[in-house]
Amino acid sequence: MSKILEVCLSPNIGGLELYMKDLTIEIDALAVVGKSSKLKHYFDNKEIKYFQIKRNSFIKLAKIIDENHIDIVHFHWTKDLPTVVLAKIFSKTKPKIVQTRHMHMTRFKSDFYHKFLYKNVNAIIAVTNLVKEQLEKFIPKEIRPNIIKSYIGVRDFKPIDSKRKDELKNKLGLKDEFIVSIVGRIEEAKGQYKVLEAVERLRQNGENIKALIVGHSMEESYLKDLKSRYKDDIFTGFVDNTNEYMQISNCLVLATKKETFGLVLVEAMRCGICVIANNKGGPLEIIEDGKSGLLFDGEKQDDLKEKIYLCMKDEALLKSLAINGKNRASEIFDEVKQFNEVKGILKSI
Repeated sequence: MSKILEVCLSPNIGGLELYMKDLTIEIDALAVVGKSSKLKHYFDNKEIKYFQIKRNSFIKLAKIIDENHIDIVHFHWTKDLPTVVLAKIFSKTKPKIVQTRHMHMTRFKSDFYHKFLYKNVNAIIAVTNLVKEQLEKFIPKEIRPNIIKSYIGVRDFKPIDSKRKDELKNKLGLKDEFIVSIVGRIEEAKGQYKVLEAVERLRQNGENIKALIVGHSMEESYLKDLKSRYKDDIFTGFVDNTNEYMQISNCLVLATKKETFGLVLVEAMRCGICVIANNKGGPLEIIEDGKSGLLFDGEKQDDLKEKIYLCMKDEALLKSLAINGKNRASEIFDEVKQFNEVKGILKSI
C-alpha cells in the first residue's frame, strides 16, 4: 500500500486543520505540521507520530519524504503548494502530489509561476462542486491536474444527556433563553457581528434570546469591540467540546459572506441542531432551504433576524429542520464514507 504523508503548515486551527488531523489518523498516514501549529497538542494527545518544520522548509520536507519512503504527499493549505512542489523536486523519491482544495479559487493561474507549480500536482480534491468548477475555470487545461469532487464528512456525535446540558447551561448562566450559536474562529469575515446584531434586535423586541459565540479570536480588537457592544451575549473562547455547546443551542448560524464549504453546518446537523446560513457558496450544497435548514440573504438587513424569529416561533418547523438536517448529513456528509472515498482517490493516483 502507498505510504502517504499528510501536510498542513497552517498556524491556525479550524475545519481545514482538524480535517487534516482526522484524515491522518483514519488512513494511518504520517503528518507534517508547522512549527507554530495548533495541531501539535491534538497529535500529542493521540500519540500520533508527526514532524514539525518551518514554513517554506522544502529541503527538510524533501528529507522527510525520502527517509520515510513516501509515495504520496497530500496537502491542504493552499499556501503550502510551493513548499510541497519544491520538496518533490529536491527529493529522490519524487512522490505524487495531491491537494485538497478547501478554499475558493478566484483568479486565473496562467502565469509561468503557477504553471510550474500545477504541472507538478497529480490531482486536486475539491470540497464542493463550486470549487471544482472554479479549478476547471482558472487552471489552464494543459497543466490542470485531475480534479475530483469529494465533500468533507463529519462523524456522528454522541448525544449529551439532560444532566450534562444543565451543567453547561449553569456554567454559562443560561436558563430558558432561545440560544443561537455561532462556532468558529472569531474574525470579522466570519460574520459574528451579524448574528449578534440580529439577536440584539430580537431582544429589544422583547424576545428571550441569547447568542453563544464559541471559538478563539483571530483579531483581539474585533473581539473586544463585540464584547463591549453585546454585553448580554456569551463568549466562551476556544473549547475542545464544541459539539456539546451546539447541543445546548436551539439553532446554529453560519454568517460568513461566502463560505467555501461550511463544515460547522454539517457538525451541527449531525448533532441534530437546526442550521441557518448565508445563501452563498458551500451552504447551497449542504442545506436544502426550508427542508434541512434555512438560508438567509446577507444583502438584506433583516433577513437573518426574520429567519431566527421564524425558528423561535414555529417549534414544529424548528424540529423538522433539525431532523431532516441530521438525516441529510448522515446520508451525504458521513465521515467514514468520505474517508473511504478519499482513500480510494489516493489509491488510484
